[in-house]
Amino acid sequence: MPRTIVITGASDGIGAASARQLRDAGEEVVIVGRDPQKTAAVAGALGVASFVADYSDLSQVRRLAESLLEAYPRIDVLANNAGSVFGKRATTVDGYELTFQVNHLGGFLLTSLLRDRLVESRATVIQTASEAARRFARFDIDDLQGVRTYSAAAAYGNAKLENILFTKELNRRFGHAGLSAVAFHPGAIASGFAAGTRGSWHFMYTNPLMKRLLDSVEVGGSRLTWLALGTPGLDWVPG
Repeated sequence: MPRTIVITGASDGIGAASARQLRDAGEEVVIVGRDPQKTAAVAGALGVASFVADYSDLSQVRRLAESLLEAYPRIDVLANNAGSVFGKRATTVDGYELTFQVNHLGGFLLTSLLRDRLVESRATVIQTASEAARRFARFDIDDLQGVRTYSAAAAYGNAKLENILFTKELNRRFGHAGLSAVAFHPGAIASGFAAGTRGSWHFMYTNPLMKRLLDSVEVGGSRLTWLALGTPGLDWVPG
């Protein structure tokens, strides 16, 4: 019987690649994207359901959760894959620093709102984290908004570290109830996720010559797909 797999950030990049792979594996895939046109195009090509939510507005995350709960009595996998790196510090309509909200708070809120359904479904929650958590994070619990000090790389690294810490805490609190949480680094992938920033990040991910050194979105997506298809505790270790 096909499982219901929800993938955020699936209108392009590794999210879209994994959605194709999981659809081909016979799963019921539900994609979530920020851009209505791109999301509809991917969903139409795959013949799967889709929802639109911009994580820079948490009211849209709340509406997304309501729609998913109404539409799906089971959610077997939630892949919190939405995220990006940005340039200058900016604040969202909710009053949070943009990188913090888009890369962490949006997925944190969606998971929390779906938590009871996820526990009932004995679901897997996958966080797309990054090696940036190790290389760039300058985590200060008293400055989560980056008010005192800010850099695009540190903000992104901090958010990815928050993804990992959230994964560990999900496992600690709800692993005994059947929920399995895991975080992963997809690799250095030739996607458009750094299009909104400048400098070395923008150059690395948009320059045609540099992109030859990166893995394809299919490779990055396959790592998400492997976790979604795998058995917690057998194929990979929860938490």
